[in-house]
Amino acid sequence: MTQISSVRAAYSGFRLAMAQVNPTVGDIEGNAGLVRAARAKAAADGADLVAFPELVLVGYPPEDLVLRPSVLDATRRAIDALAAETADGGPALLVTAPLLDGGVYNAVFLLDGGKIQAIRTKHELPNYGVFDEKRVFTAGLLPTPIDFRGLKIGVPICEDVWFPAAADALARGGAEILIVPNGSPFELGKVTQRLALAEARARETGLPLVYLNQIGGQDELVFDGGTVVVDANGTTVAALPAWQETVATIDIRRTDAGLAPQPAETFPVSLLTGRETTPFANGSTDPTEADLAEIYAAMTLGLRDYVRKNRFPGVVLGMSGGIDSALSAAVAVDALGADKVHLVRLPSRFTSSASQDDAAECAALLGTGLETLSIKDGVSALEGTLAHLFAGRDADTTEENLQARVRGILLMALSNKFGWMVLTTGNKSEMSVGYATLYGDMCGGYSVLKDVYKTTVFALSAWRNRARPDGALGPAGLVIPEAIIVKPPTAELRPNQTDQDSLPPYNVLDAILLGLVEREEPAQAIADLGFPLATVRRVQHLLYLAEYKRRQAPPGVKISRRNLSRDRRFPITNAFRDP
Repeated sequence: MTQISSVRAAYSGFRLAMAQVNPTVGDIEGNAGLVRAARAKAAADGADLVAFPELVLVGYPPEDLVLRPSVLDATRRAIDALAAETADGGPALLVTAPLLDGGVYNAVFLLDGGKIQAIRTKHELPNYGVFDEKRVFTAGLLPTPIDFRGLKIGVPICEDVWFPAAADALARGGAEILIVPNGSPFELGKVTQRLALAEARARETGLPLVYLNQIGGQDELVFDGGTVVVDANGTTVAALPAWQETVATIDIRRTDAGLAPQPAETFPVSLLTGRETTPFANGSTDPTEADLAEIYAAMTLGLRDYVRKNRFPGVVLGMSGGIDSALSAAVAVDALGADKVHLVRLPSRFTSSASQDDAAECAALLGTGLETLSIKDGVSALEGTLAHLFAGRDADTTEENLQARVRGILLMALSNKFGWMVLTTGNKSEMSVGYATLYGDMCGGYSVLKDVYKTTVFALSAWRNRARPDGALGPAGLVIPEAIIVKPPTAELRPNQTDQDSLPPYNVLDAILLGLVEREEPAQAIADLGFPLATVRRVQHLLYLAEYKRRQAPPGVKISRRNLSRDRRFPITNAFRDP
């Protein structure tokens, strides 16, 4: 955990510790341990109050877990224990947790002096995209300020601050500062939205605002942290680093104009520099340098936490010599270390020697081992078993899918024997149009490329060769051979095959998908941008047709505003097509 502290000066106000921590959903005891560790750090820094992100004791999002009475009972016991510990005269705690009080509420508890001094509940419950809080929580009343050691603190919870009502009610009720616990997941462009939101609420209310966000991965969601502190004029005065667990203190001093957070050299506003990400530059699928850094950080943290929190000893993936498996392997090594990443070549009779050489070179650059398991005999055995039923019929995708499925069987066998999680390597372009084999290359437990378009896969691969991210466990310099980046993509399931035999060029496909998936535009509107209408309609048809495959795909890191999972929920049986 990053250690950030400052020298305490004489002031009239209080010292706030912001705990940008990484809880695990359902690990109530472990999460309470995070709270205790943060409080100990804050006490050493002379803090008066420690604030935590949304639902820190149960983890966010808890989904239907909070409907279990045993979970609510365990959470309340943890709160009572933490409250009792504040009798030692140390920092008070703003701890967030579910509350059972007739209904189940998303709540914040002020713990101080050995007691629960106050409880406030979340008023605005998000029910869009990845959020479905109305399913499990009851909406609370508009919040009122909390009395804390002679001060009045407003604590709107996450979504409460995305609308003006809660902040306005707190300001009218006499709040002197707003402290906002958040569980705001990462997506490209959201950091600028959050910052603009925090600044707007501060200006509207005339109150300083602390936007405290969690860090870490939870299934498909990744939380990037990026806590910010805004003064009453709407000026950002401090920012905690993104992608890091951090406990940091800031002085909130009383001035003639009210409470004022003091800028701190240890976490300056400059930490926001370079995070001005956009969904994609100029509305295209071409990411900026800042976009690429953010995407890679999200993929790395998402995989690391999925493996760590689910207690896998490592991952295994098939190395085809193609760009998707190479980038997935690079992310895995950066996230977990080379010793926890197991790469396997699975050549068929159609696999070129160049592809095998590329896979071997990539493994060597990444510092991993590389096993080779030929699928030729397995495929031949299956073809022989089916020969009398297939007699008189030409070979087609059936035989191609046999190859992919034999590979899946072998990777799953290694997973079963050694406990490694199979990392699948399909990207968003392929998953959108169904260019993937169920029970074959879709086999696995997690995907880092699931929400990344193919054109972005190429850009990320080139970026990783010239940049080693902070905290990466992999080597600096070249990690993906140039030959892998420049060669035409191919599944190598038949002679001389390329992806473009079945799909439009990826720059065309991705631009069309950006309109269909991200913007939900009709086919004609996309064609009006210069794409053949027949091609747009074909891509749209494939998108609808592949819904049943996506329902069976493993989870993967959410990167965009609309991933192909909880953000976009289409029926499998769907007869609609644009006129």
